[in-house]
Amino acid sequence: MSTFAIGDLQGCFDELVDLLGLISFDKTRDRLILVGDLVNRGPRSLDVLRLVRDLGGAADAVLGNHDLHLLAVANGAKASRRDTLDEVLEASDCEDLLDWLAQRPLAIHEPLTNTLLIHAGLPPQWSVAQTLALASEASDVIADGSSRSRFLNAMYGDLPDQWQDKLKGDDRTRFVVNCLTRWRYCDGKGRALLKLKGRPEARPDLAIPWFLAPQRRSRGSRIVFGHWSTLGQIHWPAANVYGLDTGCIWGGPLTAMNLESNEIFQVPSRTPLVPED
Repeated sequence: MSTFAIGDLQGCFDELVDLLGLISFDKTRDRLILVGDLVNRGPRSLDVLRLVRDLGGAADAVLGNHDLHLLAVANGAKASRRDTLDEVLEASDCEDLLDWLAQRPLAIHEPLTNTLLIHAGLPPQWSVAQTLALASEASDVIADGSSRSRFLNAMYGDLPDQWQDKLKGDDRTRFVVNCLTRWRYCDGKGRALLKLKGRPEARPDLAIPWFLAPQRRSRGSRIVFGHWSTLGQIHWPAANVYGLDTGCIWGGPLTAMNLESNEIFQVPSRTPLVPED
């Protein structure tokens, strides 16, 4: 048995099929964990959702920001000009797929390999145990139909930008969700800099990649994440992190990692988009 983590798909169904073939994935023997952003921008989000859902207990996924955006658009939020979600929203099994997606966790911990899998990042104040507790708390809000609708209406926004134990209600849930699905950079005080993107060498000195933040309390476990396609590398040994979003939707490879052996597998992009300026 092997456990494989796969980076951001964003509707790249053909590449997912190629990668599953490359790793000889067997749903009767192996396990698959996707690190979020199953949908959007790419051409076959509907097929991706159906494939992963139909793998049943052999596959799971953490929610990414594009997955949450799909849920929000289905709830009445305004779609983006570059969204490719209509096929999902118009599908005969849309309601079932959205309910399945909403039940996905925001974080997964694999105890045998001591690996925490998330989509984006963590504030330096959180330990792994605290991350799992807060992720479960926020996941419960999203999984429940009534609280989901209310939160999705309040989800968008960059505040609060720093963790405090006293946070409550939508502010608390929004901060947790922003960390786990959007976080890339923080400042020296651990505040989220959610608008910053791009490679670390192109950022101001005061912007710190979340996994290099001093006194990060989550260093005890290996962390596997996605979301950050411009990082330019996969493994940071000193930080004990692996970033698996290698930008398949933008022409980079689609990447998988065997959590037991640390082996990396990649297949080329078939239908790259051209990034906007």
